[in-house]
Amino acid sequence: MPRDHAPMPETLTLANARLILPGREMTGRITLQGGEIVEIAAGGAVPAGAVDCGGDIVAPGLVELHTDNLERHIRPRPSAHWPHKPAIVAHDAELAACGITTVFDAIRVGSIEGKGGIGWSRYARDLADELLAMRASGALKISHHIHLRAEICSHSLVEELAQFGPEDRIGILSLMDHTPGQRQFADIGQYATYMKGKHGLSEEVFQEHVRTRQALGEAVRDTHEAAAVEAAQRLGAVLASHDDTAVDHVVRSAAHGVALAEFPTTEEAARACRQHGIAVMMGAPNLVRGGSHSGNVSAEALARAGLLDIVSSDYVPAALLYAAVLLGDLWGDMARAMATVSSGPARAAGLSDRGRLAEGMRADVIRFRVVEGVPVLRGVWAAGARVA
Repeated sequence: MPRDHAPMPETLTLANARLILPGREMTGRITLQGGEIVEIAAGGAVPAGAVDCGGDIVAPGLVELHTDNLERHIRPRPSAHWPHKPAIVAHDAELAACGITTVFDAIRVGSIEGKGGIGWSRYARDLADELLAMRASGALKISHHIHLRAEICSHSLVEELAQFGPEDRIGILSLMDHTPGQRQFADIGQYATYMKGKHGLSEEVFQEHVRTRQALGEAVRDTHEAAAVEAAQRLGAVLASHDDTAVDHVVRSAAHGVALAEFPTTEEAARACRQHGIAVMMGAPNLVRGGSHSGNVSAEALARAGLLDIVSSDYVPAALLYAAVLLGDLWGDMARAMATVSSGPARAAGLSDRGRLAEGMRADVIRFRVVEGVPVLRGVWAAGARVA
């Protein structure tokens, strides 16, 4: 994976902190130098020159595998398009302020012609080029990687995938099928509420939209799914499924070599993922709100069942750390909870240099305290440089 081009930070020691370590926590201090963690020591002493954290929690920087936040910045309203470079900078700053130090920016590949009043335009290659350029220039605070969201039921997926190569170092490629009437949108009534609310569709236009999307899915699903799986292999990307609902979805995912299941919609699917060695990721907003906005299985139910491995901020960056605190309360184990937003996602994405507080690891660190049940960040460091 590419390294960032931030200036080398000075030595920093955070002392008298509640350190969240792999599998445990302790009172101690941590020293960052040269972009790495160089020392971790137990005890509440505050050496000369160290920062007294006063018992604040010090934990690994958060690792985000699937967020729509960049897309929200480049299209803040359905009909409003924002210049990409300032959108990237604003997105980067927002994530840093939420404690996220590594992000896999979700970029859709696959466009749809505007039948039924709704269409998806092409933008992936241009946005990826701008993101890579901004990263190379040192303009970004945190570590950015690319997650290609392959919309299986689209018109241009194969052509757009062909525009990416191994030199782009794509981290994750996920198999998306948002055809109404299945997976996340199995409940057409819920889908109608979502689409009409977001796009202001009339009933007639909505019904035409459903018919055209379902017809497109029937025509291209199998060939496009095979092309996306082949592209992930060619690009060296981790392959992820999306919205698995039934056991047969998971069996199909496992046959493709899927390592990560994004937002399974039923406990049945999550259990099948566990049986096939596929990591289960759920959305932080689902956990914070107490349920899925689409009527699917709740993240809390999977957490209580021991079926939750990774949490993603999805569409609310600030939800990620809050979700970890909620899980810490639920499980009575903050180290286990923090692993779902740090070491768990880092491991799933193949990143071995971050996600844990350990000597020799990349110095991605956050400091926060919990006030009235809510995490309040006091500092964020990415590769040892303070970014928030």
